Amino acid sequence: MNRQKFAVIGVGQFGKSIAKALTQNEVEVIAIDSDQDVIDSVADEVALAVCLDATDKKALLSQDINEYNTVVVAIGSDFEQELLCIVTLMEIGIKRIIARARGEAQKRILEKVGISEIFSPEVEVGLVVAERLINPNLVSYLQLPDGYRIAELIAPVNTIGRTLGDINLRDRYKLSLITIKKQFKVQGLDKENVEQHISGVPDSKTILENTDNLVIFGKSKDIDRFIEIND
Repeated sequence: MNRQKFAVIGVGQFGKSIAKALTQNEVEVIAIDSDQDVIDSVADEVALAVCLDATDKKALLSQDINEYNTVVVAIGSDFEQELLCIVTLMEIGIKRIIARARGEAQKRILEKVGISEIFSPEVEVGLVVAERLINPNLVSYLQLPDGYRIAELIAPVNTIGRTLGDINLRDRYKLSLITIKKQFKVQGLDKENVEQHISGVPDSKTILENTDNLVIFGKSKDIDRFIEIND
């Protein structure tokens, strides 16, 4: 299987985080930005970092952009430049383009242009932060269609010291446990560090500890109910 190759255009905070995460997952990444200082800051984090105008077809082709499986357009400060970049990529024939939208208006415009994969980081982060303010037990979540979500929760107080069989997530709360993230002490060079690791597929005899995080699947309302009853 050929190694995946991604291009990230626009290497601000959002674009840089995507480029670094892809690289950490052993994906070949080229980072492109028109600011040389920005490119210098990311050069050691990716396979290739290039300073160029991403609306210039010849400049993009000079970097063999057409050989990349996916191009992420993460330009956040200038929507006109983002659109020009996207149109240029379409003219080149890039099959998969993922773009950034600041708000619903930009999202609608990108959809009209023909982009189906759209990130709205400000909106998405805002939703997660609001949820965490309302419910401190919620660490993170992935919203799914039809009111379902996958959520990581701090184990509610009234579940600590009890077995999964006793809690009975499936029958009592209509929830499915995917896994548990448990804390482990790891000896570092000069001190002992605490790390969280997936514990695999727990059985009904597993006892919850006060440092456990639960990763569960179910309706949002059922997750909220589970927390409310046991917190």
